[in-house]
Amino acid sequence: MRKILFLDRDGTIIVEPTDNFQVDSLAKLSFIPKVIRNLYFLQHHLGYELVMVSNQDGLGTASLPETDFLPPHQKMLQILQNEDITFAEILIDKTFEHENAPTRKPRTGLVQHYLHSNDIDYSQCYVIGDRLTDLELAYNMGIKGILFNENTLLLSEKHQKALALQSYNWDEIAQFLSEKSYSQRKASIHRKTKETDIRVELNLDSYEYTDIQTGISFFDHMLEQISKHARISLRIYAQGDLHIDEHHTIEDTALTLGEAFKKALGNKKGIARYGYFTLPMDEALAQVAIDFSGRPYFSAHMNLLREKVGNFPTEMAKHFFKSFSDTALCNLHIHTQGQNDHHIIEATFKAFAKAVREAIKQEHQDIPSTKGLL
Repeated sequence: MRKILFLDRDGTIIVEPTDNFQVDSLAKLSFIPKVIRNLYFLQHHLGYELVMVSNQDGLGTASLPETDFLPPHQKMLQILQNEDITFAEILIDKTFEHENAPTRKPRTGLVQHYLHSNDIDYSQCYVIGDRLTDLELAYNMGIKGILFNENTLLLSEKHQKALALQSYNWDEIAQFLSEKSYSQRKASIHRKTKETDIRVELNLDSYEYTDIQTGISFFDHMLEQISKHARISLRIYAQGDLHIDEHHTIEDTALTLGEAFKKALGNKKGIARYGYFTLPMDEALAQVAIDFSGRPYFSAHMNLLREKVGNFPTEMAKHFFKSFSDTALCNLHIHTQGQNDHHIIEATFKAFAKAVREAIKQEHQDIPSTKGLL
């Protein structure tokens, strides 16, 4: 899914003169501090498309001849292009404010072709500009806006609804967008059968909440280990046919959790993909390796002696991880040793969580495969 920044020009990318508010000579061309490095970061590291949307009052008329406008404008674009910063489109309205043209910000005439597209993630799109008209444009587009202004401005209700951030510092804006970009790795899955009713909410980039309720207390404790040691937010609510036994509840929880991981990871762009962890717990030692490869494969060596730990059947430990692998579409290898089944199972869940944490961390902006697809 595409994500787009709709950028104002004067006062946001380049300094707006205080005399006539027009950059109509090379002598007036000056970049906003920190803007170049951060536009590069946003385009090449966070994957944003850049679209310039600018009002240029009377461009092409005697008040702003193109012969005055074009030299600094083209110089600006050349400098940015030299730093590998490019615009998908440059949209300029040339009218005066009193003309009330449909193409003039905050109206949406210039950006109509971006408003109803199946390949754009609008939750990740922002208008960035220094005026309230930029916030109003964001509101009219149904997206959020970033106000690049250090002054206290009187915000109307629509401005407040559109405002995601006000900052006069491009480092802060880039940090904000980075956090928002990564925080979208979320999933909510509801799986209902005649045997179970499972709900899983997952956020791979947050550790704000953990709430596990499956009706199997030891299983709840193990799932909490995943949230704690993978540093992910996790809510799991499971109702199952425990009057029969625990099998369906544990299996279907694993299937739903795996499906949530698959959805949250999306195309897996930028992730490490591989994770491995060796974890000791008293006499027990658990080794877990995982690859979010898009292909399910499971192998486990777990010698468990007891029939149950608490109300958790020990045979279901291995089956939980097998079921997770099936729907998360990952390779999962487990090898354990020890004498205490409680220690072995808990060490395995913790090692699994640590390996997952390594595998899902974002290191770059590429698909981690020479195929270009996972």
